[in-house]
Amino acid sequence: MIDKRRIKIGQKYRHFKGNEYLVLHLAKHSETLEELVVYQALYGEMGIWVRPLEMFLEQVEAEGQLINRFEEL
Repeated sequence: MIDKRRIKIGQKYRHFKGNEYLVLHLAKHSETLEELVVYQALYGEMGIWVRPLEMFLEQVEAEGQLINRFEEL
């Protein structure tokens, strides 16, 4: 459930597809004020990404089961 999960700045998370990321900041969209997670890939070119907080914390279906899109390590 999204309400019970909190993002931790500086914490590593694993995406359900297997890659690991480091949460750098929480930000707000300048026009909508939607909360965004700013995170960095811990592989390849170490790219910086943003994703809506709600999406970061949501569950997705994988192999017939609901699992967290990102799981804290």
